Amino acid sequence: MFEVKVPSPGESITEVEIATWLVKDGDYVEKEQVLCEVDSDKATLELPAEEAGIVTLIAKEGDAVNVGEIIAKIDTSAKAPAKKAVPAAAAKAVPVDAKKEEAPAPKKEEASKESYAKGTPSVAARKILDEKGADAAKVKGSGKDGRITKNDAMQYVAAGVDATQFLQGWGGTRDQSQEKMSMLRRKIAQRLVSVKNETAMLTTFNEVDMKPIMDLRNQYKDTFKEVHGVNLGFMGFFTKAVTEALRLYPTVNAMLDGDQMIFHDYADIGIAVSSPKGLMVPVVRNAEQMSLHQIEAEIKRLAIKARDGEISIDEMTGGTFTITNGGVFGSMLSTPIINPPQSAILGMHNIVDRPVAINGEVHIRPIMYLALSYDHRIIDGKESVSFLYKVKEMLEDPIKLMTGAKNPLEILLGL
Repeated sequence: MFEVKVPSPGESITEVEIATWLVKDGDYVEKEQVLCEVDSDKATLELPAEEAGIVTLIAKEGDAVNVGEIIAKIDTSAKAPAKKAVPAAAAKAVPVDAKKEEAPAPKKEEASKESYAKGTPSVAARKILDEKGADAAKVKGSGKDGRITKNDAMQYVAAGVDATQFLQGWGGTRDQSQEKMSMLRRKIAQRLVSVKNETAMLTTFNEVDMKPIMDLRNQYKDTFKEVHGVNLGFMGFFTKAVTEALRLYPTVNAMLDGDQMIFHDYADIGIAVSSPKGLMVPVVRNAEQMSLHQIEAEIKRLAIKARDGEISIDEMTGGTFTITNGGVFGSMLSTPIINPPQSAILGMHNIVDRPVAINGEVHIRPIMYLALSYDHRIIDGKESVSFLYKVKEMLEDPIKLMTGAKNPLEILLGL
């Protein structure tokens, strides 16, 4: 009898939670077959079978178990069940009448598949419809086999959701339901409360005119994607600006350890992303050494892994600074909470056309509000304000992201 024990998912993790059993008690499992998914306080991991045999489950879904604890047993002496063979007689010729009766079956299967596709929005479309409370069954899909695309959802929402549904309300039943918080959500809650209680957190704000970056993207986004194979997004520009500002103001990139200040001669930038299991912060290592397309490619890779639940603990630990973008959800302004043990976090927000004064005249420009939350115990107000202003300055003059100067001529002249 082989004992299935909980392996250590990573340093400092002593307990996990059984999220989902992927096999049933008494099932025959093959070697390397995934038995279950376990949640740690940092990520969801798959636990494969190390031996083949009949499995007996000990732990239940939702149980909190310690690392090294036995959660199942596998009877390795059990033989694999024989595969059902099709009788030779059945494989021989079938009467003509039977063939005629079976002929319509493929069409029925195709119809079933088509109806399912028509009622199935893509992930992006589902998100748009859910945000507006729209019923996917009322949206006509234009994708393959009638699948609802992102564009279908956007057009439906733009045209206005069903007025009758809106006027009648969403049909509350006054029922209540109860759901246990996942281990990841509980850990996030603990960390957020500890930050509020244990740091001298303060937030400083500024605004950035996004027109230069937007013009640059519009001019080069097609060529950029053709050459590098990734989209030219805002996050790459912000990450580059942040790494340069961290070089100038290293205390913002530092952290406290007791009465010691730990400085980092590198910038590991955490990028907060929303996943089905909650907020995750994968880390772009040595972002200060990366080009724009390398940053974009790495962010895309990590975001996909986080979304699919395949990101590892190592990919989410060790960051020195974090960027979070609430603007993708419509946030105008917020005070982001520091990601411990880091000392600062930059919050991006939505881009809105606003009237601004330029050279004594009023212009309409795409403006984004920025927020820098920082630990005042280690970072002074002068450093935090100067850091944020430097980020703003580089975004409003993208040449500085490349050269660090007003224009290339200043480098030539040594200015």
